[in-house]
Amino acid sequence: MARILFVITGVDHWTLADGTQHATGFWAEEAAAPYEAFRAAGHEVVVATPGGVVPTVDKGSLAAELNGGQEGADRIAATLAAMSELREPIRLEDVDLGDYAAVFYPGGHGPMEDLAVDAVSGRLLVDALDSGRPLGVVCHGPAALLAAVREDGANAFAGYRVAAFTNAEEIQAGFGEKAAWLLQDRLAEAGVDVQVGEPWAPKVVVDRNLVTGQNPASSAPLAVELLKQLG
Repeated sequence: MARILFVITGVDHWTLADGTQHATGFWAEEAAAPYEAFRAAGHEVVVATPGGVVPTVDKGSLAAELNGGQEGADRIAATLAAMSELREPIRLEDVDLGDYAAVFYPGGHGPMEDLAVDAVSGRLLVDALDSGRPLGVVCHGPAALLAAVREDGANAFAGYRVAAFTNAEEIQAGFGEKAAWLLQDRLAEAGVDVQVGEPWAPKVVVDRNLVTGQNPASSAPLAVELLKQLG
């Protein structure tokens, strides 16, 4: 049995270009589907958030139309309700990477607000990458990669092939014109090789110990790849 660290956004909003706040947090499926896969494989999950705050689920991510119908939405909501780890997160600042066999970052728009500029998370990502541990990041979770800067100022993920929420998906979701910045663009500016798949279709990219997914539908396939790396 391995212990897997979930690093989850600690905010409940995303500040848009005009200064207004969009209510958000983490995306339900992106936490629930990997959690179910890891627990089914016999692994333990520990949740960490900045400051140890209890993470907020994006209520929109629990909508029936985004989960294949009401049955799917109810199942994911039940999984989250049963995740005691979500109600008892540890402080990201207190994480010892040596305690974990793998690290996973779910998305939601929340990471665009806090993890994208969180130096503690950034150092953890650099250390996890360099350690060779399986590192999974999905959808808007790759916003956290923007804070993973080495001492020379270079992004630790520059040159890595990465899947992340695309400009096309952000536009189709209605935030293309509202966002202060777009994840695909910002990652590319940092030197990350963003691999763009069809909007909303599952896409998982594996580059060395880094496993990334483009969108919510990529969460479960990403978990499968991460479990392969765990052996």
